[in-house]
Amino acid sequence: MALFSKDAQAAIACKPNDAARRAPHLLGIPPTDAAKPSPRHGAASASKQSRGESRLIVGPNIKLKGVEIEDCDTLVVEGYVEASMNSRVIEISPDGVYKGTVEIDIAIVRGRFEGNLTARDRLVVHNGGSVSGKIRYGRLAIEEGGRVHGDLDEIGSPKAASEIKSATGGADGG
Repeated sequence: MALFSKDAQAAIACKPNDAARRAPHLLGIPPTDAAKPSPRHGAASASKQSRGESRLIVGPNIKLKGVEIEDCDTLVVEGYVEASMNSRVIEISPDGVYKGTVEIDIAIVRGRFEGNLTARDRLVVHNGGSVSGKIRYGRLAIEEGGRVHGDLDEIGSPKAASEIKSATGGADGG
């Protein structure tokens, strides 16, 4: 294959200023567009994406237990995680397992989640995915073959609102 031949690699390595532009790779993951200068004008989300996001991947056969995960935009679980987390996105792969407490914007479950899950924006459970425990969600999508069981409630519902109010002390001054 020409893609992996020495000549093709030499040609790539010999490009002028290529090495100077390339940041070192961490664990073989190519750099994001964070090194590129961002334009002065554009959407706020585009500038955030250009700076990169913090992403933690717990790979297959990895066990992460007894931690609190902070400042992580996206957690990808391919192994086993037992932790608490308050973040933006969690993705649980088909072989991934997460046990613990999660407050998240978006939860995408293809594997297994057990514990307390609050998906402020949406919870998506794919075929083969399983979510069990105390589950709160903004929006819910369950693909055929996905399973959700336990104490399930929509965040906007009166029951969930009263639980949140009692958990935060219930003082609203009125």
